[in-house]
Amino acid sequence: MGDIYAEDIKWSAFPAFPPEARLAVLIGDPKTEGPYVVRVRLPSNVVLMPHKHPETRVYTVISGIFYIGIGEKYDPAKLKAYPPGSVLVLPANTPHFHWAKSGGYETQVSAYGPLGISYINPSDDPSNTKTNSRIKQ
Repeated sequence: MGDIYAEDIKWSAFPAFPPEARLAVLIGDPKTEGPYVVRVRLPSNVVLMPHKHPETRVYTVISGIFYIGIGEKYDPAKLKAYPPGSVLVLPANTPHFHWAKSGGYETQVSAYGPLGISYINPSDDPSNTKTNSRIKQ
C-alpha cells in the first residue's frame, strides 16, 4: 500500500450519481467484497435523492458543509449540517439524501464492500433517467 496525495487522486463520474458529482477510489475495489475508501465531491446545489446502501458507511467530511437527511422522502427540513472534520456512521440500508446546500462539499467514505446504491424511487436514479438533479430555488 502506498501513500496517497491529493494531487494524485483521480476523479471520475459515477453512473448512479448526478452528472456533476465525482467519485475517486482511494483504497480497495468497491465492486468487490472487502474494505474500501472512496471520496465523493458534490458541487453547489446538487442533490442526491433518497437512496440506501447495503453496507454500513463511515463518512468523514473533508471540505464544505455536508448536508444529509434521513428518510425515504426528500425533505429539506430533515437535513443536518456537518462541517469539515465531522465523522458520522450511516448504518446499512438507512434511507437518506444529500444536498450541497451551501456550496460544494467533499466527503470520504469508508466501508466494507461491495458498494451498493439503490434509490427509493427508481426514477430518481441518474443511471436510469435524465431528470435534473438540481433543486430550483
